Amino acid sequence: MKNRSILLGLGFDAKDEHKRITRGKNFYIFGGSKQTHQYMQESCTNFNKELDKRHKSLGNISRQEFYDIAHKIGLKVPHQEDKGV
Repeated sequence: MKNRSILLGLGFDAKDEHKRITRGKNFYIFGGSKQTHQYMQESCTNFNKELDKRHKSLGNISRQEFYDIAHKIGLKVPHQEDKGV
């Protein structure tokens, strides 16, 4: 079995009975309210766009590059001392 890196989004704020599941390049998203699910989709898409700009794939970036991209697209990232870098 080949190892594969993915972004995984889990939303727990849905109050309706709607089952939301989305998969795309490098990501799977499950659950969440309509708003949360859409936010996770946009975040994954933006993350992939940034990877493409860098000519990189999710499986070949460092932990630091991961955090840099996440920060650049507006996601909350841990402080430097929490990264274990």
